[in-house]
Amino acid sequence: MQDSLHPFARLEPSRVVAAVESLGFWLPGEPFALNSYENRVYMLHDDERRRWIAKFYRPGRWSNEQIQEEHDFLAELAAAEVSVAAPWRDAQGVSLHQAEGFRFALYPQLSGQAPELDNPAHLFALGEVIGAMHAVGEQGRFVERRRLDLDEMLAEACEAVLASPWLERRQRQAYTRVTDDLRRALADRGWSPEASIRVHGDCHLGNILGRDEAFGLVDFDDCLTAPAVQDIWMLLSGQEEDEWQMQLSEVIEGYEQHREFDRGELALIEPLRALRLIRHSAWLVARWADPAFPMAFPWLAESRYWDEHIRQLEQQRRWLETASG
Repeated sequence: MQDSLHPFARLEPSRVVAAVESLGFWLPGEPFALNSYENRVYMLHDDERRRWIAKFYRPGRWSNEQIQEEHDFLAELAAAEVSVAAPWRDAQGVSLHQAEGFRFALYPQLSGQAPELDNPAHLFALGEVIGAMHAVGEQGRFVERRRLDLDEMLAEACEAVLASPWLERRQRQAYTRVTDDLRRALADRGWSPEASIRVHGDCHLGNILGRDEAFGLVDFDDCLTAPAVQDIWMLLSGQEEDEWQMQLSEVIEGYEQHREFDRGELALIEPLRALRLIRHSAWLVARWADPAFPMAFPWLAESRYWDEHIRQLEQQRRWLETASG
């Protein structure tokens, strides 16, 4: 697909400025594009030197109602003094805006750096902000946003990969075999709907910013209904058991300043890791028509990437079998 055919190809700096200024702002400078692939995100400042983040949503991904639930959840969190950036609303209370066929929102900038996962104070602070978020999250429910469903999401992701042209015949056979094995291994690893709450959904280091021992959460684009551990497991990077346990202990101690954590959910970490591995490749395949993706992820088209991906899935399958045995 040619660049000019993709909707985001029309999102030139002048259009970004015009869209934001249509809300009553005046921007003395050019917007600065941030490193974002799913949507298009820009940093800018107005004539009062306030810094903003303008987020232009990918056409066709979320409905207006799903985006509005994201915004309303953020407003609820901000009202409870959880450190998040809630979208700006105009005098009529509107947070989702439109300009030239694009839907966009404006957020106050949260500044800072990513936390250090080998710093116990940072881990405690991360647990605190996630626990505070979940304490609010369990007080309501999503109606429009997705629910994390292992079977359904695995099936969707595998179907997308197998429908793509990237896998050779032998790779297609190997991928089908290992993902079928994983789906069988995960068939009884689900959880009851009652165990799920509103969560961030993509709580990795790139979506956490702050300094010293105060951090905030950004980019709730993937918020959904899921077990609480979905927002915790990606912070546990320790390779050795004692390091992993230290990280977990600090995060949970901070978390339980606001809400009790069910230790039984720790058994869901490896199933969630398997799901993320499979969905990540499916996401790359699904977005390949966006010119930003071939430029950022050229190795997707290489045979060796798929060989390595299949090996990773095989390792994850063996780990799950060992853990269940």
